[in-house]
Amino acid sequence: MSQDKIDILQRALKREKAARKQAESILEQKSAELYESNQKLEAAYSDLESTYSQTDSQLQGVFEHIVDAYVVADVEGNILKMNASAVSLLGLKSIKDDCNLMELVRPDQYQDVFNAFNLVYKEGGSVSNLVVNITTKDQRDLIVQINASVIYDNGLPIASHGIVRDITQAKYEKEKLIKSEERLATLIQNLEEGILLEDENRKIILVNNKFCEFFGLQVPNELIGKDCKTVIEQIKLSFKDSKKFIDDINIAFNEKKPVLNEDLETVDGRIFERDYIPIFRDGIYKGHLWKYNDFTIRRQYRKSLEVERYKYSSIISNMNLGLIEIDLNDNILMANKSFSEITGYLEEELIGKRGIDLMTFGENRELIEEKVAERKKGKIDSYEVPIKRKDGEVRYLLVSGAPNYNLQGETIGSIGVIFDITEIKNLKFQKEKLLKKLEKSNDELYEYAHVVSHDLKSPLRSINALVSWLKEDNKDNLDAVSLQNIAHIETTLEKMEQLITDVLEYSSIGSDDGEKEEVNLNILVNDLIGILHKPSHINIKVLNTLPCINGNRIKLQQLFQNLMSNAIKFIDKENGLVEIDVKAQDDYYQFSVKDNGIGIDKKFHDKIFKIFLSLNKRKDSTGIGLSIVKKIVEMHEGEIWLDSEPTKGTTFYFTLKKL
Repeated sequence: MSQDKIDILQRALKREKAARKQAESILEQKSAELYESNQKLEAAYSDLESTYSQTDSQLQGVFEHIVDAYVVADVEGNILKMNASAVSLLGLKSIKDDCNLMELVRPDQYQDVFNAFNLVYKEGGSVSNLVVNITTKDQRDLIVQINASVIYDNGLPIASHGIVRDITQAKYEKEKLIKSEERLATLIQNLEEGILLEDENRKIILVNNKFCEFFGLQVPNELIGKDCKTVIEQIKLSFKDSKKFIDDINIAFNEKKPVLNEDLETVDGRIFERDYIPIFRDGIYKGHLWKYNDFTIRRQYRKSLEVERYKYSSIISNMNLGLIEIDLNDNILMANKSFSEITGYLEEELIGKRGIDLMTFGENRELIEEKVAERKKGKIDSYEVPIKRKDGEVRYLLVSGAPNYNLQGETIGSIGVIFDITEIKNLKFQKEKLLKKLEKSNDELYEYAHVVSHDLKSPLRSINALVSWLKEDNKDNLDAVSLQNIAHIETTLEKMEQLITDVLEYSSIGSDDGEKEEVNLNILVNDLIGILHKPSHINIKVLNTLPCINGNRIKLQQLFQNLMSNAIKFIDKENGLVEIDVKAQDDYYQFSVKDNGIGIDKKFHDKIFKIFLSLNKRKDSTGIGLSIVKKIVEMHEGEIWLDSEPTKGTTFYFTLKKL
């Protein structure tokens, strides 16, 4: 072997030894690094085990103390694990109780729940906000919300876990809120005011039917979400001052302060009141509400009311009747012009004063205090009272008083209407004096009539006696003509005496009415029929039973006797008939005495009752009988009239007051 080859091999060996030595050095270094890394890994594993144990303990604590119900269930729905909240929610007794969640689901929702979980088991993902109706183990019907996710093992779903919340009350409250919102929406839609609600960007949130009706807009639903400016531009032409309409809207929107009862007038004469109400939440502007109220009818009514108020105020102020209003303390609140004139006090002198202190005197004060007290109890009446004017003159007043009520029906005072009856009262006093004077005159006249009657009858009787003696003494010497003349003298004397008697009777009626008593007219008339002289060809009939009345028996007898005698006297028929009848009226009886005699011409109907008027010149008629009849009827507060036709007969009607 050559030296060159040996040198080459030596150099190669030397390089190999150097390389081995370098490799051993590197191996030692790597072994040291591996050892050090192993030590660090063991320390890290130890720390990891400690951390895992601690985390597992913490998770277990969270699981056990979570507020919501937490459940772990297998793919069949059997509960594997749950917390105390789940036990309470599902109506179980212990976390160890066996329970299948699918058995709690309401039958009509079973398939929906099954499909929801089956889908996530197959495709992955989670169940979010699934609302389910369940019946718990203790038979409570609940509505729950489920949020769950799938647990996998080697990529296969083995279970699910999640939160189950009881939303029964929340659901009920939500439904209640929805119903309230629906009612509110219905109420707003049917309000008589036009409502427009905008958000902070002037987008329409709500508009009701009345608003659209007021301004001829499309249906409310089609306006929701639109820019309100376009709607305002559309309706501004409805108003007389469209520029002011827009300017006021912009001012209100910019200032964002409430504006109430703003008057607007449309071109067709309608009057609107507009309200602007800004809406803030936690101090942040969220929008505003417009309210339009058609005030046209109310405004017209108000104007009419003002006109009526002015009219009646003017009437009250200027009417001839005094009007006064007082409060519960009897203080005068209002007095019209006539009351001031009646009392002599100015209005400012009356307001706030007690009229009872200003104008009453003596016993009248007690009367007014009594009437005011009755008024406070709700009594309405009228009474007369004298008062003393400011100048001291006494005036007589007729006061009609009534309680005054407020809108709640409470008595707040009284109102009096005053009529000055001083002149009427004075006339009444004068009348009473005249009546007393007339009564005295009648008494004197009656006495005079008696005296005159006596004084006139005495010479008549003397003349009658002398004529009788003359006739008796010379009956053989007198011829037929003389005897006839003497007979005429006797007849004239009899008629004159009857006339004096009737005049005395007529003058006595009314001067002494005598005692009034209950008189049975049926008995009275039948007695008269028995005693009256009547020819055999005349028949008297009473058609109905006559009533009892209160009156003067003698005068009533004279009334029927005169009428019946009159009827008998003037019957010219072969079969004479007198009928007496009665009819009951409201407060009176209407009597009639009917005959079939000669009758009376209509032109004498108004004169027949005048004294001394006799239509037939009979020797037994003085012309006073019917005048006496009329006086007796009037004395009994009745009336008398007749219905007659010549040759057919006469009916006298008269009324007498009931008992």
